[in-house]
Amino acid sequence: MLFKLKKPDLSKVKSEKLTKIFHLQNTDDAFDLIKRYLNQEYVYWDKFKYKEPIPKGISREELWMAIKLFRESKSIRTIITDQNSKKFTWSKLDYFEAFFHEIDMSTGGELFVERRGIKRANKQKLITRGIMEEAIASSQLEGAATSRKAAKQMLREGRKPKNKSEQMIVNNYMTMKALEEDYKDRGMSMDVILELHGMITKNIFDSENEVPRMRIEGEQIYVSDESTGKIYHDAPDIRFVKKELGKLIKFTNDEVGNENFVHPIIKAIMIHFWIGYLHPFTDGNGRLARLLFYWYLIRHDYWAFVYLPISKMIKFSPKKYIMAYVYSEQDDNDLTYFIDYNLKKIQLAVNDFKKYLEKQATENTQMKKRSETKYNLNIRQVHLLQYLYGDSDERTSLSVHMNINQVAKMTASKDLKSLVAKGFLRAVKQGRNIYYYGTEKIKELFF
Repeated sequence: MLFKLKKPDLSKVKSEKLTKIFHLQNTDDAFDLIKRYLNQEYVYWDKFKYKEPIPKGISREELWMAIKLFRESKSIRTIITDQNSKKFTWSKLDYFEAFFHEIDMSTGGELFVERRGIKRANKQKLITRGIMEEAIASSQLEGAATSRKAAKQMLREGRKPKNKSEQMIVNNYMTMKALEEDYKDRGMSMDVILELHGMITKNIFDSENEVPRMRIEGEQIYVSDESTGKIYHDAPDIRFVKKELGKLIKFTNDEVGNENFVHPIIKAIMIHFWIGYLHPFTDGNGRLARLLFYWYLIRHDYWAFVYLPISKMIKFSPKKYIMAYVYSEQDDNDLTYFIDYNLKKIQLAVNDFKKYLEKQATENTQMKKRSETKYNLNIRQVHLLQYLYGDSDERTSLSVHMNINQVAKMTASKDLKSLVAKGFLRAVKQGRNIYYYGTEKIKELFF
């Protein structure tokens, strides 16, 4: 059975009774509360009904209706439509402008990278890190049962996937790389959507043990919680979906919906929601939705987003992610819930990345001084030891070191053998491969 939001009983709330708000002795308190839930805490009734304190002389239902009326008065229509021909709308919250200013200042990566002591030469390594993290987390959101550590090791070593979970991660990783390297220069079309969907579902079967594909007429699909059996979304009829996909393609190509400026990040989030709402395929819809979010931003020169694994942040609150969809769909098609949720996750990803850079910059400074003056190590060797530091299970190999640093076999071999000779690495033969693990001596570079 489809999960339905519990709505307040507003049948006894008459419009004339709302004028009480303007005549209360504590009118300022009431309006401060309304403003709070208009622009700061964009919550639904299920959370609002427990908020305290509520001004005296007005019921929660009356206050909620006032909030809803104010929300409706400031809402902006989108071209996204539900099956009943009702438009989805959204509202600009107070923090949006400051947030967009910070992101726009960081578009080229300067705030993220160069002001924190990380040279532009390391850009590709940061991109690879971001793409890996996003590929893993996005797959885990869709049920991939592989640990982050094991998944990163598989991707770094280029090992072939052994099961469906690993295949999902590899597919996501390769598709994310393709976005950054190729698809950012291509316009959106149905062919591109099918290509990207085919890439993320390569060698994977859906719940019916079939190759994931576009839904056919009469075929229904649900978004549900496997642990509880709750159905959160009943996807629209495929005939409606195909019609809407044409509109979505024009929207992603900026051919429609441009009467008023909409920030590219808002548009990317709308595309994310739209694919999730339509659910055109038998499998892979969530991964596709998040990929198109990245595609749109990279295409519009927000390349710093490839540093930011948004799905990693979503994975910390997957139920809230689902509910952001539900609130937007079931509370009068109000997309603000979904936009607000995603913007806050982007901010968390930005903060997480900045902390990572600051830590890297500090460690770089410490290690660079000791490694150059005492051990004569090059920057590739320093970065490798940073990666291995503090985790005895992490490892590298000749091919991994070559790929990450884009150097020849002879150069990579010289790097590793030098580190073994100086006592920073130990070589271990496992089958046909030789892996290199860090030793306790690495600590000398930090202390």
